Amino acid sequence: MTSGAARLLREEQRATFLDLFLDLVFVFAIFRLSQGLRDHLNWSGAVQTLVLLLAVWWVWSQTAGVSNRFDPRRPTIQLLVIGSMFGSFVLAAAVPESFGEHGLLFAGAYVAVQVGRSLFLVIVTRGDERQRPEMRLLFWYGVSAVPWIAGAVVQGWPRGVLWALALAVDYTAAPLRWPTPGLGRASATEFAISAEFLAERHRQFFIIALGELILVSGLTFTSSAFEADRSAAVVVAFATTVLLWRIYIHRAGEVFGGAVAAATDPLRVALSATYAHLVMVAGIVAISVGDELVITHPFGHAQPAWIAVILGGPALFLAGRAIFEYAVFGRVSRNRVAGVLVLAAMSPAMIFLPPVLVAAAAALVLAGIAVSDAARARGRPPEPPSPPG
Repeated sequence: MTSGAARLLREEQRATFLDLFLDLVFVFAIFRLSQGLRDHLNWSGAVQTLVLLLAVWWVWSQTAGVSNRFDPRRPTIQLLVIGSMFGSFVLAAAVPESFGEHGLLFAGAYVAVQVGRSLFLVIVTRGDERQRPEMRLLFWYGVSAVPWIAGAVVQGWPRGVLWALALAVDYTAAPLRWPTPGLGRASATEFAISAEFLAERHRQFFIIALGELILVSGLTFTSSAFEADRSAAVVVAFATTVLLWRIYIHRAGEVFGGAVAAATDPLRVALSATYAHLVMVAGIVAISVGDELVITHPFGHAQPAWIAVILGGPALFLAGRAIFEYAVFGRVSRNRVAGVLVLAAMSPAMIFLPPVLVAAAAALVLAGIAVSDAARARGRPPEPPSPPG
C-alpha cells in the first residue's frame, strides 16, 4: 500500500513551471538588496546587506529543495510553494528597512517561511520514514527562530549580532547533517539529491541574478536622456553581464550535475556549490550597484566606495566561481586567482579615473579570463567532472 507521503514524491527530475514561478519573487529580492546597498554604501551597509543576502539565499535554497524531494505538480506541494513565495515576497519588501522599523516584519517573514514550510511537511509526511528529514529541519529552524525574533525586537548593532548568530545556526546545521535529539545525524541517503535538478535550479537562479543587472542598467539608462557618455557606460555594463555569464557557464556550470552524481558525498558537493553560488550572487549585487553609479555618473569623481563595488563585485564573483570550480573539478584555474589579484592591485590607481573607465578596466579583466578559458579549451576534449574526495 502506498503511503500519502510516497504519492507526493517527485518523479520527474527537471525544473517545472512552478520552480520558475518561485524564482520571480527572488528577482524582486535581489533588486531590493542592491537598492539597499546603494542607499547605504558604507561598511555598515555592506555588512547589513550581506546578512540580508544570506537570509534571502537560504530561503530560496530551502524552498527550492522542496521540489527536489516532492512533486510540484501535486496541489499540496503547489500550495506550500506558493505560500512560501508570498512569505518570501514580504521578506523582500521589508529588506530596505529591515535594520530599521521593519525588522520584525523581515524576521517574522523569514521564520514563518522556514518553520511553516517544515511544519507543513512534517504533517503531510506523518507515518512515513520521509518525515525524519523534515523533523530535522523543523527542529533547527525552531532553534534559529529564537535569535531571529530576539534580534527583531532590539535596535542597533545587537540586531546584527543576533541575526548573524541565527544565520550561523542555519548555515552550519546543514554541513553537520542536522544532528537532532532523538534522531542523531542524517544519513547519506536521508536527503537524497537529484543532481541534474540541483544543477538546473542553481543555473536558473544565476540567470535571474544576471537579469537583475539588465533590469537595473535599463531602468537607470532610461531614467533620463540617452546621452553619449551614459550610452558608453551601458555598453560596458552590458558587456560585463555577458562576460559573467560566459565565465560562469564555461565547463563547471555545464557539468555541475555530473559532479554531484559522481561524488562519493553528493551532499557535501551540493553544499559547496550552493555556498559558491551565494558568493557569486553577492558579487552580482555589488556589480548592480556599480552599474547604476557608472551609468548615472559616467565621468564623475570615482569615490572609494564606488570603486569598492565596481571592482569588488567582479572580484567576489571570481572568488565564488573559483570555489564552484573546485567543487566540480577538485582544482582552481590560475586565471581566477590572477583576476582577483589584478582587481585588488589596480584599485588604488582607480581613484584618478572616472567611474566608466574603472568599470571598463574591470570588464577587461573579465574579458581576459574569458579569452584564457576559451584558449585553454580549444582543441582539447571536454574535461569530465572530478569532485574532491
